[in-house]
Amino acid sequence: MTVNTDVFDVLLVEDHQDIAENIVLFLERNHMIDHAYSASQARTLLSANHYDIIILDIMLPDTDGFTLAREIREELKKTTPIIFLTARDTLEDKKRGFSLGADDYMTKPFDLEELALRLSALYRRTYGLTNDTLTLGRWAVNESAFTITYDEKIVETTKIGFNLFKALVMHYPNIITRKKLEKLLWFDSPPDSDSLRSHIFLLRKSIATVYDHPLIKTVHGIGFTLQIEKDLCD
Repeated sequence: MTVNTDVFDVLLVEDHQDIAENIVLFLERNHMIDHAYSASQARTLLSANHYDIIILDIMLPDTDGFTLAREIREELKKTTPIIFLTARDTLEDKKRGFSLGADDYMTKPFDLEELALRLSALYRRTYGLTNDTLTLGRWAVNESAFTITYDEKIVETTKIGFNLFKALVMHYPNIITRKKLEKLLWFDSPPDSDSLRSHIFLLRKSIATVYDHPLIKTVHGIGFTLQIEKDLCD
């Protein structure tokens, strides 16, 4: 079974309908994506949701993308990676974009596959996936060995359990939605409605062999998160 380990949440801010539809159709096969046609819609979505990456056009109907980028960094206090995707291709525009906190800059016309590759590279670089081990407190997730450890005690679990726990670690302290977890494990074809619940149950049993406290918290109607504050404070 193929497991998609690079599923992440994207906010696309783009007012050109055809371009936006093409991007959404291409990216939604592997990622969770919301779309805003304007800066005001983007602000509303950013206030209500967590995103892993923002794709931002400069020419928007109500304000420019430069202004929105500054607001994201200075007023909303978000460090979410931003990639500008725009027809503005001068060096001065690029310099301004990076000075406002952009992490990448692509010019139109563009290739959808290249955009997807840049997004994945930015995601992995930003969220610490460029080495083999993720750590959170006394927990460690080793991608090469497919192991989860707590104080060097190994959690015996399945490949699906490993990827579930890895996703929870990567998104901590945020909640990861049921829909996103299902897409990560099975793309758009989960086996049945109880499959995710069953794998969460099995992962909890495995964790209980090395850890004495409830770790995976169910946020009813939304998804799951980790209760790990105790270990981070030790």
